[in-house]
Amino acid sequence: MPKEYIIAPSVLSANYLDLKSDLTAIARAGAKWIHFDVMDGDFVPNLTFGPKILSDITSYSDLFIDCHLMVKIKNSSVEEYLLPFIKAKANSITLHYEALTAQQLTEFLSLKNKYPIKIGLAIKPGTPSAEILKFLPNLDVILVMTVEPGFGGQSFMADSAYKIKELRDYLDAHHLSTLIEVDGGINEQTAKICKDYGVDVLVAGSYLFGHSDLQTRLQGLLK
Repeated sequence: MPKEYIIAPSVLSANYLDLKSDLTAIARAGAKWIHFDVMDGDFVPNLTFGPKILSDITSYSDLFIDCHLMVKIKNSSVEEYLLPFIKAKANSITLHYEALTAQQLTEFLSLKNKYPIKIGLAIKPGTPSAEILKFLPNLDVILVMTVEPGFGGQSFMADSAYKIKELRDYLDAHHLSTLIEVDGGINEQTAKICKDYGVDVLVAGSYLFGHSDLQTRLQGLLK
């Protein structure tokens, strides 16, 4: 059977004056996930939204909510920081490996035993896949960034995508079910590269939102 891929439209590129229509459109087009980017203006230069908007989305949509937090956690525990997102009904929370201390990483990984959420780690283009292999048995998702985090609409970095193959080889060799997700510059051409390397989840934002052929584009990513 052909492999089934997951498309996670990034609402970072949605029209916030008409968000309901965009959420309805991506669901009708066949999306099962929403990718929700949180930026803090510290770990990355830009600042986006928080748990209030997430709660508004989950009150309207029943799509799987894939939260990607590009943040540094200060002056609170990891659990305290993430609890508002959990209460807002995030299904999956991914933090950046580069933004966490060793103690924070240990605390974060322990949360999957306490709350009904999936746990993920993201790695920036400059972080080798070898650095996070030992954490894979404890992860539901590993997110490979193929652009520098913090901005939408960037160009795909092909060298970073090769980490997908390295991770796929490791996961298969160790019989692990961790999902490999990719985020950054995804379109029909770059998605093909990632799928050939063994990706499971494709995040796409500017390629999908704001286009009259959204359904055709989304379905093209699934093929």
